[in-house]
Amino acid sequence: MSASKTILVLSPHTDDGELGCGATMHRYIEEGHTIISVSFSFCKESLPEGLEPDTLIKENENALLALGLKKENILLYDFPVRNFTENRQAILDELIQLKIKYKPDIVFTPATTDIHQDHGVITSEAKRAFKHCTIYGYEQPWNTYQFFGNTFQKISSENLSAKINALTKYKSQQSRAYMQEGFIRSLAKVRGLQAGGEWAECFETIRFITS
Repeated sequence: MSASKTILVLSPHTDDGELGCGATMHRYIEEGHTIISVSFSFCKESLPEGLEPDTLIKENENALLALGLKKENILLYDFPVRNFTENRQAILDELIQLKIKYKPDIVFTPATTDIHQDHGVITSEAKRAFKHCTIYGYEQPWNTYQFFGNTFQKISSENLSAKINALTKYKSQQSRAYMQEGFIRSLAKVRGLQAGGEWAECFETIRFITS
């Protein structure tokens, strides 16, 4: 992208955006675009026993700052995890306010085939709120039976390393298989091969608006 863009990254829960498009976020920041991260839950109800309720708030901020985001562009809501369906209209209302305030050119959200109930709500409501924006769905293979990946963003080894470093800030989540460096590198390698390069992240083009 040549002209500076405003890009919203919608994360149902803290860490979803970094997992789905963290290297792309880092590349776009390097190129001078504005990235705004919006997380809708910090999952205090599902944290491992013994951790403070604000654990993921701190980890999320540390991860996004490591990627290069400005602190004022890190937004966080407190919708109850796994109960987004009951809050669908409130979430849509917030998305509409984000559209009015930031006027994004591009929105990243979970893929339309993501089976996690909270992820599905965010993407469904994003399609309503941002129908005049380009929308890309990021992949999380552990949450999909199929993925219609048709857009590839090539990334550098530095972009990938920045993503991996950012995800290490989620110390409370390191036991999860998808947080492991080997998995993250392997997926980026596969996507890079498909895109004719070394590394890439893959997205579903949900809506494409061009001027």
